[in-house]
Amino acid sequence: MGIRVALPDLDHWKAQVKCQSGCPVSTDAGRYVQLIAEGRLEEAYLVARAPNPLASVCGRVCAAPCEDACRRGAIDAPISIRALKRHVTEQYGVESIRPDTQAQLLTAGVAEGNRYAGHMPLQFHRARPTPAPAGPKRRVAIIGAGPAGLAAAHDLALLNYDVTIFEAAAEPGGMMRFGIPEYRLPRTLLRAEIDRIVSLGVTLKLNAPLTAEFGLCQLRDAGFDAVFLSVGVSRGRDLQIPGVEMDGVVKAVDYLLNINRGYRLDLGRRVVVIGGGFVAFDAARTALRTGREALPDATEAELGAETDARLKEAMDSARAALRGGATEVTVVSLESLEEMPVLRTTQGHEEFEEAAKEGVRFITRRGPRRLIGNGHLTALELRGVTSVFDANGRFAPQYNDDDVMTLEADACVLAIGQQADLSFLTPADGVALTPGGTIKIDPATLATSAPGVYAGGDVAFGPRNLIDAVANGKRAAQSIHEYLAGDGARLETIVAIEKLPTTHYEMLAGYERLDREAPPTLATNRRTGIAEVETGYDADAARRQAARCLVCHVQTIYDPEKCVLCNRCVDICPEYCLAIVPFESLDLELEVKDALTARAEANGLPLAAMVKDDDRCIRCGLCAIRCPTDAMTMERFSITERWTHE
Repeated sequence: MGIRVALPDLDHWKAQVKCQSGCPVSTDAGRYVQLIAEGRLEEAYLVARAPNPLASVCGRVCAAPCEDACRRGAIDAPISIRALKRHVTEQYGVESIRPDTQAQLLTAGVAEGNRYAGHMPLQFHRARPTPAPAGPKRRVAIIGAGPAGLAAAHDLALLNYDVTIFEAAAEPGGMMRFGIPEYRLPRTLLRAEIDRIVSLGVTLKLNAPLTAEFGLCQLRDAGFDAVFLSVGVSRGRDLQIPGVEMDGVVKAVDYLLNINRGYRLDLGRRVVVIGGGFVAFDAARTALRTGREALPDATEAELGAETDARLKEAMDSARAALRGGATEVTVVSLESLEEMPVLRTTQGHEEFEEAAKEGVRFITRRGPRRLIGNGHLTALELRGVTSVFDANGRFAPQYNDDDVMTLEADACVLAIGQQADLSFLTPADGVALTPGGTIKIDPATLATSAPGVYAGGDVAFGPRNLIDAVANGKRAAQSIHEYLAGDGARLETIVAIEKLPTTHYEMLAGYERLDREAPPTLATNRRTGIAEVETGYDADAARRQAARCLVCHVQTIYDPEKCVLCNRCVDICPEYCLAIVPFESLDLELEVKDALTARAEANGLPLAAMVKDDDRCIRCGLCAIRCPTDAMTMERFSITERWTHE
């Protein structure tokens, strides 16, 4: 069998920047990380902010699929991309002393990195900025002020639409506000991010839910030309076992909603959380915080030594909080630690480690059989799990009813999934639903079965990551613009290639030996109330972590016309990712082989080929430096997308 190879094309070069390919909004994380390593923090922030209207929020709580895609992760551990984003947003984002830095993106794009169609400044279907059309703006209604709705509002406002957000709650933010604990996402930061979006001319109506009496038909009658449904999933799913109706049993979503609205729920001292995802972890860690007794009183000297004024405020708030409550919290999951959804990601592993530090216990491969009590929960019966997924990988747990254990508990929090409340939809709206209770959409455009109505986020796809919801909002904005503007255009891609002189190309000495360092956190005895657990990198740590980046925008380019087959590049490669092999050993389609043979003009002489494993390349540049004929070079690729009518 031959050597399987692929000839590089545009998609190949795009895919080389794995972090950007893994990001739902196509953030060029690699480039902003590289800029941090170079000390160019403002430019790094602009690269991070250009595609993402919730960059500061994501710097705290993004699930960071970019890190799971990171090439460095295949070698040792991925770059700390999310925490490095936080580092630059703290310098230039809405939470910083320079919150207006992002304003320059309204008129001028960034000159760094790969710039795709959804990046600011938005120019959907325009090859160059054009004046806003005269006359009244087209009106768009957005239902729900969560991440999807806010992202859509941001982009539509920049595209010159009259945008109104209808939010059912008294505060905007959706599950960012009412689902994510404040120790992970400060409320002041979230509100600043939302205020920045509203300042673009968006109208925000609070306490304004859609109902059967005031729904889509009424919005059309009110003059709205298009609607984006992003109501989220704020209802927890029920568990079909005996005892769920007892006092002491609460759904995780309801629990977090109440805690984040400022209500105190006394769950008792022993709390069991059923589930294996981020919501389960949030519920478990929140239960411990609301229940810790004997909060240590920090001295004024200790507080004065803190560099972060927000921590002093958090400690003051925690000191005044009610004491008493949970002292033992256990997470029970059907999956083993290896199968648990939250542990399939880099961020999930770090969240798990922090929960364990705080004293959360874990019981795996167990599922609830019944809840025991006399009106109020006193214990759970847990049965063994023999398998969680069937042969096709579908969720289909199987149990062993002979393997049962009893776990005493004062409360049980159910974190087994959420569902949407779509009671405002009527048959006249013409919006079809899926068998799973989500809104049926075209995945490419997010269009529903009703003309001019789009849906995204959890209400269309089920519970998912925050950054996926942001991407849905941006996709919906583009689709709505295409629907209302009726403007045909095509996407043009421009690739700029810069040859880097080998005399100047270098990586930081020892970069390949630098370890990933998790962002610093508060000591466990200070994790109380709303005190933010993660404190963020200082400048030196940020540059050190950023220097671990393998600079995937830079490619090793081979010119066979200059090659003398000395094999020096192969010999010096520290990762053994280069090889010169007989051309006939390549596994290529016959027509491709014939075309390459003809192009080589070898006149029947045997041919050789240079093959490279891009996944293993660490961009050290030694091959180019060692090459005596400049046949191997280091070249930086920059990819720009724009809309054109040509």
